[in-house]
Amino acid sequence: MPKVLNKRRTKRLSCEVPLEGQKGSVFEATQVVDFSKGGLGFVSSRRIPVNKRIPIQLDLQEDDMPVLVIGRVKWSRPINGTGQYRVGITFEEVMHGSKTRLQEFFRNNHE
Repeated sequence: MPKVLNKRRTKRLSCEVPLEGQKGSVFEATQVVDFSKGGLGFVSSRRIPVNKRIPIQLDLQEDDMPVLVIGRVKWSRPINGTGQYRVGITFEEVMHGSKTRLQEFFRNNHE
């Protein structure tokens, strides 16, 4: 994959967790690779169009309500020789009550 200039405004945390998606959707067999207050990056076996809006549920803590966000695909690039795509999503809209919990998660655990 070609080197790309990093334009991120917030620090991203490396993480390798599967992204649960509806069977047959573009999110089936998807792996999250990094995560921040402002977005997330993942690897997918399917191409996802830039500017696609996607509802995302983030389970930050086991015993807490999930954070609900609307993300928008900012970029999608093929990963050479793999048949997979690296995708970057920005959180466009954080639902009521969730923005504070998302900020607290990063402040308490990772800043």
